[in-house]
Amino acid sequence: MKAVVNLKSDVCFEGITGTGHKVIMDGPEESGGKNQGGRPMEMLLIGMGGCTAYDVVTMLRKGRQILHQCSVEIESERASEPPQVFTRIHLHYRLKGESLQANKIERAINLSTEKYCSATIMLAKTAKVTHSYEIL
Repeated sequence: MKAVVNLKSDVCFEGITGTGHKVIMDGPEESGGKNQGGRPMEMLLIGMGGCTAYDVVTMLRKGRQILHQCSVEIESERASEPPQVFTRIHLHYRLKGESLQANKIERAINLSTEKYCSATIMLAKTAKVTHSYEIL
């Protein structure tokens, strides 16, 4: 897997994935940013959310669950001193579908966060990762 990050202006960067997709990242205004993109640490959270959501959706569909909607709301805290690593991350899954079974949802989330989602497992090296879910 490869990626490239190029300086665009001030502290604004364009990230290009190995598959050719682009994303803009910008620093905070107090450091010269102009709010032209997400902060790099926000991108880590989005990546984590996408990774675990992918796992959960895939497992639920394989388990013959009819899923119409899945979102993951992420709240985090970071250390106050450098390196300001994540110290706490909470994932809240919001799922909507037809006759969704709680035991299958719990199993999919546990498998994702403990075995399959490499982003979650990596971030759990510095942060306490917790999760919850609701069926809409």
